[in-house]
Amino acid sequence: MEVEKLVKATVDEIQKVLSSTSVMGEPKTIEGVTLIPLMSTGFMFGAGGGTGKADTPGKGEGEGEGAAGGVGIKPVAMVIIDKSGVRVEAMKGGLASAVEKIAEKAPEVVGQMMAKKREQKEEKK
Repeated sequence: MEVEKLVKATVDEIQKVLSSTSVMGEPKTIEGVTLIPLMSTGFMFGAGGGTGKADTPGKGEGEGEGAAGGVGIKPVAMVIIDKSGVRVEAMKGGLASAVEKIAEKAPEVVGQMMAKKREQKEEKK
């Protein structure tokens, strides 16, 4: 796969994750109170190319190509809409910490899933 295709595929996957609902979550109404989570998001990615030479097809040496990306989502506040009006409450302590820990584990889990998929692909060869 060419580097341009790798970068495009990586950016496309990041765009799927980063949407308006990743900054402003889906509103939830519970007993007449509407809650809308607000998150801080960020992303990064990188890609690299490859070179190689082979005198015979399938037998040669060289270096490969690769691309990777990451997304971070951190809860920062909650919009609360009730009978008394609208207010924004900063998320502190336990809830924010729990959500952050889940978000921190996501890249590790995705990495493990991708490694497993690569292993399965190699076994088929």
